[in-house]
Amino acid sequence: MARQTETQRPDPTALLQLASKENRGKLTVFLGAAPGVGKTYAMLERARGLKANGVDVVIGLVETHGRSDTARLAEDIEELPRQNNGGPYGEFDLDAALARRPALLIVDELAHTNAPGSRHPKRYQDIAELVGAGIDVWTALNIQHLESLSDLIARIAGIPVRETVPDIVLKTADEVILVDIPPAELIARLHAGKVYMPDNAQRALDGFFKPATLTALRELALRRAADRVDDQMVDFLRQSAVEGPWATGERLLVCVGPDQMSERVVRVASRLASGLNARWLVVSLTRPGAPLPEPAEAERLEETLRLAERLGAETRREAAGDFVEAIQRIARREHITQIVIGRPAGTHWFRRSLPDAILQQAGDIGVHVVPGGSAAAARSPRKRVTLPEWVLTLGLPLVSVGATTLFGLGINALIALQNLSMLYLAAVLLSAVIAGRFSALLAAILSFLAYNFFFIEPTGELTVAQPQEVLSLVIFIAVALAAGQLAARLREQVELARSQARQSQSLLDFSRKLSGAHGQDSVLDAIASHLHASLGRPAVVLVPDDAGELDLAAVWPPDQSLDSTELTAARWAFEKREPAGFLTGTLPQVRYLFRPVVSAQRLLGVAGLVMGPGDAPLPPDDDRTWTALLDQAAIALDRARLSRESALASVAREGEKVQAALLSSLSHDLRTPLASITGAVTTLRQLGEKMPAESRDDLLLSIEEESGRLNRFVANLFDMTRIEAGMMKARRDPIDVATIIDASAARARKVHPDLVIEVSVAQDLPRALGDAALLEQVLFNLLDNASKYGGVGQPVAVYAREDDGIMSISVTDQGRGIPEADIERIFDKFYRRAKGDGRPAGTGLGLSIARGLMTAMGGSIKAVSPAMRKRGTRFTLRLPLAGKGD
Repeated sequence: MARQTETQRPDPTALLQLASKENRGKLTVFLGAAPGVGKTYAMLERARGLKANGVDVVIGLVETHGRSDTARLAEDIEELPRQNNGGPYGEFDLDAALARRPALLIVDELAHTNAPGSRHPKRYQDIAELVGAGIDVWTALNIQHLESLSDLIARIAGIPVRETVPDIVLKTADEVILVDIPPAELIARLHAGKVYMPDNAQRALDGFFKPATLTALRELALRRAADRVDDQMVDFLRQSAVEGPWATGERLLVCVGPDQMSERVVRVASRLASGLNARWLVVSLTRPGAPLPEPAEAERLEETLRLAERLGAETRREAAGDFVEAIQRIARREHITQIVIGRPAGTHWFRRSLPDAILQQAGDIGVHVVPGGSAAAARSPRKRVTLPEWVLTLGLPLVSVGATTLFGLGINALIALQNLSMLYLAAVLLSAVIAGRFSALLAAILSFLAYNFFFIEPTGELTVAQPQEVLSLVIFIAVALAAGQLAARLREQVELARSQARQSQSLLDFSRKLSGAHGQDSVLDAIASHLHASLGRPAVVLVPDDAGELDLAAVWPPDQSLDSTELTAARWAFEKREPAGFLTGTLPQVRYLFRPVVSAQRLLGVAGLVMGPGDAPLPPDDDRTWTALLDQAAIALDRARLSRESALASVAREGEKVQAALLSSLSHDLRTPLASITGAVTTLRQLGEKMPAESRDDLLLSIEEESGRLNRFVANLFDMTRIEAGMMKARRDPIDVATIIDASAARARKVHPDLVIEVSVAQDLPRALGDAALLEQVLFNLLDNASKYGGVGQPVAVYAREDDGIMSISVTDQGRGIPEADIERIFDKFYRRAKGDGRPAGTGLGLSIARGLMTAMGGSIKAVSPAMRKRGTRFTLRLPLAGKGD
């Protein structure tokens, strides 16, 4: 029983798919074969039933097309006002729907194209945002608007489909309800005026509404609805751990290129994958070192891959020298069961095509070959050549061959050369390197004719007298053509290498900039400036602030700014982790194209480029460069963020250490005097007059000393707080250093009666600039520190003198000294070194306060351990001298 339970667990993938729908709304699609089958009517009729049961139902937008029965069903249901876009009908107001947040929202015409200026170009994107916000949505769709069927519908009905919906929208819908009536009944409804107004009905009968067309559309709708029901059943069985005979291994590999036929191959593969309920992978192969494709071909390939992604495929690019071997390798690695590939029209009988090679080596993998159309349709349009390019292509061979001929005639008149044909090879190579293949071919033909006419007997005629000269000419033209082809290919490879070198150099420069940037601000500036330098467009970078709001962090050039609509597009790219802005699915009218900056761990920000009004999407090379730069930017930002977090964590750890030191100091330096005071007071209260007078005096003296100790500790804390808060205001008055030294020494002797202080002051010592009270406190702190670490019974020397126009005061003890590594640490708050008995002394604030007070007075303090004696510590105070007029 345990084993059976183990083998019948729910499918984890199905459970994850179910969990991903949590906190999301449900999408229900009413699917029909054609307009007029009653999709909107069915939606409203069901909605009225739900409303009668207390469900909050709102109409976001419904198009009745003048049908009175449909309009009556909508009368009692709340309807949102339409957005005024200057048109006659108005648009669906997405923001109003999000603000209203009904339990169920009805939004008709899923395939509708929104008016310019809308947040999304298509209505299905509006609905996706509503569903993501947790709102249930009902919508309607005709089968001809599915993107994978648009070419098939165009062939069936003879009418192009202009508005399409990606198949993934229908595939991921929570419910698909088929609204179906027979074609004859639909035509009868059309005649009765229940579908279109009378003036449009006849045009529909002559065009779209033909029995054969409606029957084909009905079959497609029924098949798609049946496929969706089958998917739902399989999902339910897997989630419920019910064993079933469903197929799990179907996976398609689709091969595409920059040709026009690839779009059709992708659509056919999409229909095949939908029918097989299979996952599919679209691959584009290129040869290493192959010439760069023309911009039109590169853009066509990009559009084909984007179409495949919209239809639900995974896309991939790979480089391979042998396409057949690469396709077989991918098929084995990805467990492919069927390969889909197109066969172009006009394939030559003497050259084996790629589909033929795959068919011969496919083995157990099925191969689905999509036939091409006419040769003209399958052939990619040639690049339009400009007039200067034509002049160069045609003129260079004429000039080079003509110059070679004149040079050869001149040389031949002086010296009888036997290999003048080699000069013409130079003309062919020159034409190939500068102007390309066609120019090299033309140069080879002209060279052949010129060499025959001017240098082969009989000269002046295009005839050959000697048989061996015929062979020479044949060899010459063959070598010239081969050399021209090789030179032209070398030229193309050089151009490719230069392009790749520029991209690599750009990435290297960017990497160096980022490695030299310190902190997030420097990294952001480097990202924006390098994007501008590499892609030639103004760039912006936005990152979230501490509150999580996206903020403009770096711009290049510096005069860039974002308006509210552009900021909305940037926030969308950040929140949804998808491109937004220029020519995307979100706010396509915005001049910026935004992309998220994402590392492996987190979402870091958004980068944007300014696009011109007439620009197309980024060229593939620029797109790949931008992607690579954003990947590096993500790593750099992640590193800067981690560095900042590490620094904050280090500060937090130091704060914890300070807090622990403060608590330790408080527990010792407050509890010890308080305990002494409490004990003395308790003894005096209990014994009172019974104690000898000498003992009472000792207890009172103890109370006085411990109170003074406690007062000094509190004063130190207060001074440290004032220094850190910037509230310490030091005076800059002329002061008598000798008097201050005596006062501080007397104060120290009072607190530490056993402390021996030796004071030495230079004769005629000038006055210094400072604060007398603060300098006395500094000297007292140093003497107090010497009493703890200077050794028992050892003298402390205080010496004051003028040193190069600076007042220098030194305090030297005879203790164990301080290790060089700890010289600077002794001025940190709460840092305490152990005494001779191994226990730390004091609060760890005296030296820190001394440095703060000296800084406030415009002076400095430095500690050294004299090297000649290997003992003791000397603290040197330096203050500016007062002027003669002070």
